Amino acid sequence: MRAVIHATITTVAKNDWDRLFGNHYPFTRYDFLLALEQGDSLGLQRGWLPQYVVVYDDNDTMVAAMPWFKKTHSYGEYLFDWAFAEAFERYGFQYYPKLINAIPFTPCQGPRLAISEGLNCGEMLSIIESELLKQHDVSNLQSLYVEPDLSRALADEGWWQRFDIQFLWQNRNYGSFDDFLAALVSRKRKTIRKERQKISEQNVQMRTLQGNELTAEFWQQFTLFYQRTYLKRSGHGGYLTPATFKLWAEYLSDYIVVFAAYRDGNMLAASLCFKGEDTLYGRYWGCREELEFLHFEACYYQGIEFCINQGLQYFDAGAQGEHKLHRGFEPVLREGFYRFMEAPLSDAIEQYCQDERSALREHLKTLQTYLPYKISD
Repeated sequence: MRAVIHATITTVAKNDWDRLFGNHYPFTRYDFLLALEQGDSLGLQRGWLPQYVVVYDDNDTMVAAMPWFKKTHSYGEYLFDWAFAEAFERYGFQYYPKLINAIPFTPCQGPRLAISEGLNCGEMLSIIESELLKQHDVSNLQSLYVEPDLSRALADEGWWQRFDIQFLWQNRNYGSFDDFLAALVSRKRKTIRKERQKISEQNVQMRTLQGNELTAEFWQQFTLFYQRTYLKRSGHGGYLTPATFKLWAEYLSDYIVVFAAYRDGNMLAASLCFKGEDTLYGRYWGCREELEFLHFEACYYQGIEFCINQGLQYFDAGAQGEHKLHRGFEPVLREGFYRFMEAPLSDAIEQYCQDERSALREHLKTLQTYLPYKISD
């Protein structure tokens, strides 16, 4: 077996990459990553340098793949490590560059290592880690928002575990949005109905757009909405370039679902989602005009209704936001794993991870007491 690091996904065989990762999770699709690269959302100027690691067997067949990125900052990761970076700087140590196994700007749990059937996850991980450390001098390696199989392998290899709390809507065989509301306590049910009614009272019509309904005019408008929203919230125009959105439209239209708000025939807001095998992922929101409860309608209620109608099991509406709890999204733990090179701060960071895990487990228990669902007998 040999591992090869590719500085661009264009030197990796597309069919082999997609064969290993499958099509159930949109963010490891070859074309998703290609659009990030070709659209200049990644690269030296962005502080995200692709390092796709591919493992070949003795017959030169691709048997494992893992998306890695060399980072010179900690933006766009969501399981943040600013405390580690600040501690390194305070004591005169160099924190960057680092290597992360993640999907850029996408805090959605999913596959981070793809392997051929019959191979051992831990063995492939060791081969990949060895090659990365041969070629890169970094302070640490990170694997973020991983699935259970990789989680177990990383823990077995001694990587340090961290948690993040996210909020996930789960479809309990609801036949309609009203069935979902019927599962909630009366006060929460009335609140959601009032919020949805307010959308109609403001003369707003919601539309679900897919496939060829996502026209060039739509993408031009949505990109402006996205940039305007980021500028107001964060002081910059967002992580994604207009070119990346355009390429996603070209490459991945079958995976994209948009909930758009119109008034008098003009689009004034939209929420962009990606559709997986059993999960809808809410990813980007933007608006021209802020209206009362419009964000909740476009980003939460429309997605819930879509999942019910399409038989999807989960709705992952994005990072953070305890306000989702009161709208039926349940708190869940997500995992990241860290491998630090031997350094004077290693013991302190390991202890930080342990303390953080304990605190987040307790916080999860507290959040669960605020769920809006009726208590079963």
